[in-house]
Amino acid sequence: MSRRTEQHPDLTDPRIGAPFFSTWRVGTPERQQQTVEVIGRTWERRPWPAGDLLGYHVYTGHDGSTLMHHSQWSSEQGYEAFVKTHRQERVDEIDTAVPGIERVGLGRYRRYRSRERNIGDVRVPGLIVTVRIDFEEGAGERREEWVDLVLKALGEDPEGDAGLISAHFHLSTDGGHVLNYAEWESDQAYDEALAAPGTDVWERVRTYPGVKGSNGSRYRHALGLVPG
Repeated sequence: MSRRTEQHPDLTDPRIGAPFFSTWRVGTPERQQQTVEVIGRTWERRPWPAGDLLGYHVYTGHDGSTLMHHSQWSSEQGYEAFVKTHRQERVDEIDTAVPGIERVGLGRYRRYRSRERNIGDVRVPGLIVTVRIDFEEGAGERREEWVDLVLKALGEDPEGDAGLISAHFHLSTDGGHVLNYAEWESDQAYDEALAAPGTDVWERVRTYPGVKGSNGSRYRHALGLVPG
């Protein structure tokens, strides 16, 4: 069966071959919570759909309107088989209970590198921040170099990012962007990091050739589902 978990996902699990992220627009904070509960009930009533699915997590956006979904698959083929056999019945039940959900799209990724949690760090993330960094057409090969530079900047400025628990950099399979999934201690810790004076390496990150733009979103972990 499917069961709920309070645990945040482990994005460094070596079994994950196909991490997916997607966004739904639901309109209001009340509909956010309603949709999370409906998703939980819909999944708990059914057997876990596939051995290739390692975990499924839902997050409420600070904007009061969106939900982010993160599913951890061992392979894209496992996801495609789920779509053919088990996805639609779940979608239909959720849409019946909460009409009018707008599904913005599904992003497919591979994790490239992480700034991992320090050994012995037992902090529970109070804030999840995702930042999408878009690259100009033809500059996709620069994405790995950019991530390497970010991790260098983080390594040289530990005090400025003291509230950062971990950061996981994913490359989109379409070659167009990087998605950083970061766990922060709190909103305050993240705001303090944003306000901290930048280093020379951070300036190189911000002005890196080929970067077209970026946008970020704040979330709370609302629902975790794993095999029962």
